[in-house]
Amino acid sequence: MKENQIKVTSPLLPNLDEFNGLLKEIWDSKWITNNGRFHQQLEQALCAYLKVPYISLFTNGTLPLLTALQALRITGEVITTPYSFVATTHSIWWNGCKPVFVDIEASTCGMDPDRIEAAITPHTTAIMPVHCYGKPCDMERIQAIADKYGLKVIYDAAHAFGVEVKGKSVLEQGDMATLSFHATKVYNTLEGGALVMHDAETKKRVDYLKNFGFAGETEVVAPGINSKMDEVRAAYGLLNLKQVDEAIEKRHQVAIKYREALRNVKGIRFFDDMPGVRHNYSYFPIFVNAEEYGMTRDELYFKMKDQGILGRRYFYPLISAFSSYCGLPSAAPENLPVATRVANEVICLPMHHELSDGDLSRILDLIVK
Repeated sequence: MKENQIKVTSPLLPNLDEFNGLLKEIWDSKWITNNGRFHQQLEQALCAYLKVPYISLFTNGTLPLLTALQALRITGEVITTPYSFVATTHSIWWNGCKPVFVDIEASTCGMDPDRIEAAITPHTTAIMPVHCYGKPCDMERIQAIADKYGLKVIYDAAHAFGVEVKGKSVLEQGDMATLSFHATKVYNTLEGGALVMHDAETKKRVDYLKNFGFAGETEVVAPGINSKMDEVRAAYGLLNLKQVDEAIEKRHQVAIKYREALRNVKGIRFFDDMPGVRHNYSYFPIFVNAEEYGMTRDELYFKMKDQGILGRRYFYPLISAFSSYCGLPSAAPENLPVATRVANEVICLPMHHELSDGDLSRILDLIVK
């Protein structure tokens, strides 16, 4: 690995001395998992920070998706987006449901509400949109469609930690919302995730499902799995929560500098902030129009890579292009023209709290011709 590589992301790490202090408490207590003190504290702290009523912690970000579908007893067909990480669609398949892809909006890379109704059949039971790059979907229109047809809505909000619209968390929307606390995310617990719900009864069911279905020492009420977060990661998460706002602001400043430098570069498109939205600056995607820019996305991507700048073609290929799903009728490229084009144009530039002005100069000097 080259010494001077600029990576696409860098994990937010807590102060090691503070973390060691909490590890000492865990070691002394000998309580390292099963809803310990730090686990309980982190759930409470996240509810307060994220402005949500109930949250359940998980050991990674995929298991909340699987559990949300289980908790809501989803069957049949689930309408979703091809422009996401594969875990979104995998969770549908693992629950014995059929994913149905609809196209995205170029303006947000989120699910296009205009495409949803045409994809609804008598077998449709749910919609699973994604707040891609942390940019909120058109939640009002999606909910209106769900209400009209009696469908559940589960938001994959893996990218949307702390994102708000007009002061309200995007996690409040839909029937449930999921989060990822993977090391690559704005906020991380090494590995981890969470499921957000609206009422105590649903949280109780979710907590049963993530603990083998146990409702007591000798009572199992559902065929659950083991997806609990341990005390070590919960303690790590408590410390990271204290510094996440500072990290988000540093990312914001990076986004400002990218936009200033790229604003007038022909053939390069990027997102501006959305009015009334508190963004978390989790990613900075650019979209390369080869004809206008004079270079294809892949040519620019590999040029950057050759110079030690590790962007990411995120999301390419589309989920619908993978062998597991490409045979589905909804996966045909002609059904997904915007998603297909965007997937062939995107590069996520390095975006994290540790990027220096020198790093940004190196990146931008390669892009701005």
